[in-house]
Amino acid sequence: MSQSVERSKRPLIVASIMLATFMVAIEATIVATAMPRIVGQLGGFTYYSWVFSAFLLAQSTTTVIYGKLSDIFGRKPMLIGGIVIFLAGSALAGFAWSMTSLIAFRLLQGLGAGAIQPVTMTIVGDLYKLEERAKVQGILASVWAISAVTGPLAGGLIVDHFSWAWIFWINLPIGLLTIIGFTLFLHEKIEPRKARIDYLGTILFSIAIVSLMVILTETDADLSILAALAAVFIVTAILFFLQERRAPEPIISLALWSRRLIATSNIATLLAGMALIGLTTVLPIYVQGVLGRSPLVAGFTLTMLIVGWPLAVMLSIRLFRAFGIRRTLRAGSLMFPIGASFLLFLTPDSSPVSAGIGSFLMGFGMGLISVTSVVLVQESVEWSMRGSATASIIFSRSLGNTLGATTLGAILNIGIAHFGSGDLASKLHEVINQPSGLSSLATNPGIRLVFHSALHWSFWGVFTVAILTFATTWLIPVSREAGRKPPTQTEMQEALSS
Repeated sequence: MSQSVERSKRPLIVASIMLATFMVAIEATIVATAMPRIVGQLGGFTYYSWVFSAFLLAQSTTTVIYGKLSDIFGRKPMLIGGIVIFLAGSALAGFAWSMTSLIAFRLLQGLGAGAIQPVTMTIVGDLYKLEERAKVQGILASVWAISAVTGPLAGGLIVDHFSWAWIFWINLPIGLLTIIGFTLFLHEKIEPRKARIDYLGTILFSIAIVSLMVILTETDADLSILAALAAVFIVTAILFFLQERRAPEPIISLALWSRRLIATSNIATLLAGMALIGLTTVLPIYVQGVLGRSPLVAGFTLTMLIVGWPLAVMLSIRLFRAFGIRRTLRAGSLMFPIGASFLLFLTPDSSPVSAGIGSFLMGFGMGLISVTSVVLVQESVEWSMRGSATASIIFSRSLGNTLGATTLGAILNIGIAHFGSGDLASKLHEVINQPSGLSSLATNPGIRLVFHSALHWSFWGVFTVAILTFATTWLIPVSREAGRKPPTQTEMQEALSS
């Protein structure tokens, strides 16, 4: 299989990738900004994190499948198919009538989103040489910066002046333009071959993750139910690994993931994903509920996160040449726990600026971790495995997001029960489950203090995972001199051997 794309059409394909990237990037800030209002209208704050977790579970489960299928059947059909499913979920999510229906439609969105990031990143790897790729990735990184500004602004304006449904429907015109672009400009010569999809592995993985999510969410359930769910998780997890060892086309290639570079990069990415989704889900409700600020201000604290990320990507090639990949990665990843530490010092009287600084530092650290992992992993495998290798990074980040959203949500609910002493916890849930509930917390000091204390438990969780992320980046094998000059493929291979 090969790409038959004229050089003059490559910018048009990149433009289509930018649209697809924008659609996914803006989804993060626009939904996070609007979620407190959505929960207030639909009720069910206990399942707040499930709106994120359902999307991320489906995304993480399908990412590796799309990556493998793109290696077999081509990038174009997999990408367009994923976008169509994503748009269907977006359209239905706008009509959600309850938290249950919203979670179901977010699950459908995630089934399509699993194709967008890994396949678009793989297309860039196919079309551009290594020395050209950093420039293209810098262009794509600018899309995240643009979405970082427009996402919170759009989310705040929509929930204040229109129906919240438009935070999902805004994807429809963008997605249609993206499909048209790929249809017209991306052409492939495909030599189809038979493939056996690991459906059993996919089912076992999904059951294991869902059971773990329910255990973390339903912390007040009967002990026997939790024990049964724990047994389901353990059994399905064991069966999943056994299945992956014998499956001809496993969704997770144990041989691929056992390589030190790929294993350590994926672990670091998974932990970073846990920390970032914790920040994304918890910080907006702290800014609105405890600091008493508007959804727009809460959204802009997350803007700093998504500004820091692409800025790091755009600067990465210069940093690599000046200091080497290893020093840049380790110094940059140190910003991750430093940024998370800002959250620990937030009080009801703090300025949102402090939260924004912490978000920016975490985003910058994530940018360096992300770009380094993708470049090293892509160059460590041959073309026929590039889609699967790239998907492994996206899969790890998505799985980290899934586990992080669920775990941090569980910590928040436990904190509310602990600090609320029964009555206060009930009153807090009653207030939050109203359309303007968060904005009224500032007028009730007792409930506000409970919310502040519970959210700080979640902040400690983010900080702990950030520390683990920093420690794991030191295990990624890369030589001291790697990246100091424009790297060739041979030099990159040598960098992986140390």
